[in-house]
Amino acid sequence: MTADRILRVAAIQQACSDDKSASLETTERLVRQAAAEGAQLVVLQELHATLYFCQTEDTAVFDLAEPIPGPTTDRLASLARELGIVLVGSVFERRMNGVYHNTAVVVETDGSIAGLYRKMHIPDDPGFYEKFYFTPGDATFNSGASGFTPIDTSVGRLGVLVCWDQWYPEAARLMALAGAELLIYPTAIGWDTTDDADEQARQLDAWITVQRGHAIANGLPVIAPNRIGTEPDPSGQTTGIRFWGNSFICGAQGEFLGRADEHQETTLAADINRHRSESVRRIWPYLRDRRIDAYSDLLKRVRD
Repeated sequence: MTADRILRVAAIQQACSDDKSASLETTERLVRQAAAEGAQLVVLQELHATLYFCQTEDTAVFDLAEPIPGPTTDRLASLARELGIVLVGSVFERRMNGVYHNTAVVVETDGSIAGLYRKMHIPDDPGFYEKFYFTPGDATFNSGASGFTPIDTSVGRLGVLVCWDQWYPEAARLMALAGAELLIYPTAIGWDTTDDADEQARQLDAWITVQRGHAIANGLPVIAPNRIGTEPDPSGQTTGIRFWGNSFICGAQGEFLGRADEHQETTLAADINRHRSESVRRIWPYLRDRRIDAYSDLLKRVRD
């Protein structure tokens, strides 16, 4: 395979601190390591600058939010420009008074912001009280297009989604139909520390399987970085979350190109063949055979 066919990508898996500066220092160290190993596209996990604060509802947490552009995006932009990489980061975005988002930021090699993706599906489950903090996304940064729109970069069209979005085939399919060349899922997910081993195994397997399914159904590679470490519940009502890591990169048929464990910080790297999606779609033409004339009921909440 010639060099122009190959895109070297990396997913950063790290533990986070209640000290934003310390978390970002870890992020920067790992990004530099990934770039030194040849990565052209580096993807960070969800909310990598802070602890996962959504275990409880606390209005003081809104003080962590920042505008875009802002301190975190400025730091990521400087890093991307210095290293000549495309960098996908994550910010707790303060858009205006009372409107906050869980936002993925795509930074170009020159340090400019290529686009934003504001998380569309917002969970509200025990330990994941995100609806208290985040307004659902409505548009990407530069295009003004609503919904699931890929972001154009020098390394390709990135279908950036965030965590809870990864469970929805509609999100992946809409990104694919809009021309995404990669699906990217920055993530913060883990176990309730009281879950037994069988339940932990089922949850982890489901998380990996559903995203590999999106790769297969759309003929696209997937990059899914997740955090590690046990983070306590600030309210003390639970014993906290143990984030399960297992960041992975898979190809257009769901094949693993790289997979991390549940304990170690890592710069998980893989080579992606830019032309493989075209080859796969020629033999597995799911997009050709879609019965779009028969899918109108998907726009209903339920079918009566």
